[in-house]
Amino acid sequence: MEKVKFIEMKDGDKEDYELLAKFEDKYIEGTADRVIRILKSLESSLGGYKVSRLEHSLQAASRALRDQAEEEMVVAALLHDIGDEIAPLNHSEISAAVLRPFVSEKTHWIVQKHGLFQSYYFNHHYGHDRNLRDKYKDHPFFENTLNFCSRWDQNSFDPNYDTIDLKEFIPMVYRIFKREPHKHVYLGL
Repeated sequence: MEKVKFIEMKDGDKEDYELLAKFEDKYIEGTADRVIRILKSLESSLGGYKVSRLEHSLQAASRALRDQAEEEMVVAALLHDIGDEIAPLNHSEISAAVLRPFVSEKTHWIVQKHGLFQSYYFNHHYGHDRNLRDKYKDHPFFENTLNFCSRWDQNSFDPNYDTIDLKEFIPMVYRIFKREPHKHVYLGL
């Protein structure tokens, strides 16, 4: 396998970085495969609920699809909790970061903030403010995030729900991750 000449990035030349770009482009093409693998791992993730985290994600996506949401939002509903696997305390931000290069600003914001908005349903049971989401009440995506949580997220823990199988969503995931990444994200601007 070809490798760069440098051992410190500051010493790399154009040829080194063109080589790395080739490898990176190929790696980016596999993002959907990795995301699906992580999604499947939610089957044996956090316990205590009546359904697995995977089942919860599938239910959220099923509800979004049945509500005729745009494909990007259906995929966001499917993947909104993939960050749980490695970052349970800030899973929303992780999930949103994975989606960010391939989705709209609106979809990114909804996924990024859904954890905070979800806390409305349980924070008061822990003696915390359930209305933390209200600090965003003037944000243009506030209502969209409320709807995401109330219609698709908070109610997707039902072991008797008629959940659509993962195989139905996989082509959607591939279409979203085949999109050209947003340059401002890709370049870190």
